Amino acid sequence: MVQDQSHRLPPVFVALDMAQAEVEPMLDRLEGLNLGLKVGMELFYQTGPDFVRQLAARAPVFLDLKLHDIPNTVASAAARIADLGVRLTTVHASGGRAMLEGLAALERPDFRFFAVTVLTSADRAELDGLGIAEPDPGEHARHLFRLASDCGLDGFVCSPQEVAALRALRDDALFVTPGVRPAGAARDDQSRIATPADAMARGASSLVIGRPITRAADPRAAAEAILAEIDGHG
Repeated sequence: MVQDQSHRLPPVFVALDMAQAEVEPMLDRLEGLNLGLKVGMELFYQTGPDFVRQLAARAPVFLDLKLHDIPNTVASAAARIADLGVRLTTVHASGGRAMLEGLAALERPDFRFFAVTVLTSADRAELDGLGIAEPDPGEHARHLFRLASDCGLDGFVCSPQEVAALRALRDDALFVTPGVRPAGAARDDQSRIATPADAMARGASSLVIGRPITRAADPRAAAEAILAEIDGHG
């Protein structure tokens, strides 16, 4: 894969939600394409930080661990993550002001924390079940966005359904958007989705796409089609 030397994000992060043994064959299939790699909990807990360092030397890495704990614990963990060579990692905006403010000072030109607003698997019924006073996912995402933005963060993770409204609130922010499915693809466990072109049109900076690429009969062809769709939008 082509290493992006600028501070811009790659148009797509491929979600490597798979066993470690499957990763190298997948990277070989995608070699030479302008893609980043998303490492989530499943792979990180299998492999640990050394494997993440190896991936980060090969392509831009989005380490998606969704930190959420007391401020001191999160700040200590975040400082270790920043040394892995990854481009960004995630924290839950619902972790609160003290936690978020402690992270802004740790950011570097080549490394950012992205605040997760509302998970793309969540819908109104789930938020209501959690006792959230504003169970509408869009309204709750805006509330968490404002909090994280006020705390100094400029990167955010949100669904395609919310990105346009958040972009309107802050045009200079970066938005990574999961819940993206090419037309005709299975929804899997996502509730709030959009096609790649639609998500970019709404204001996404970069997309997270997993199974439509990694479980495709031809992952390279699937990735090329998605990148072509994005290029056509631009």
